[in-house]
Amino acid sequence: MTRAKTIAFVAVAGLALASCQSSQKSTPVPSGKSASLLAMEQVAIAAHKCWIASKDPAFKQYQMANELNSFSGTPRFLLVPAKHYGGKPLLVVQAQGNSSRVDVFGPLMNDPLGARIGSDVARWQAGNPSCTAAA
Repeated sequence: MTRAKTIAFVAVAGLALASCQSSQKSTPVPSGKSASLLAMEQVAIAAHKCWIASKDPAFKQYQMANELNSFSGTPRFLLVPAKHYGGKPLLVVQAQGNSSRVDVFGPLMNDPLGARIGSDVARWQAGNPSCTAAA
């Protein structure tokens, strides 16, 4: 009987030790998207919604050229003249590599509309998808 008790004790002790071990932590499955692409998706969706799809009069003479699927590691979108899609970009909004910093440049930034573009992009990049700044 003592041998059976010893085996039972060892089995119970083994189970107790096994249950005390920390469980294996699962690693999150990466989305495969870089920080720059995630940032640009957020900004591009808001820009399209607020500037283009809403038919905002300030942006009616422009259309968006989406280049988020860039294999160069620089996802971006452009604003180009509405009647000349292949024309020179008037605004470039982009992020590079594994940075979530969004850069905005082009002739429209020197226009009176530039201040609004800058504040809109900053708001969207910060995670606020609204079309207007909060009062």
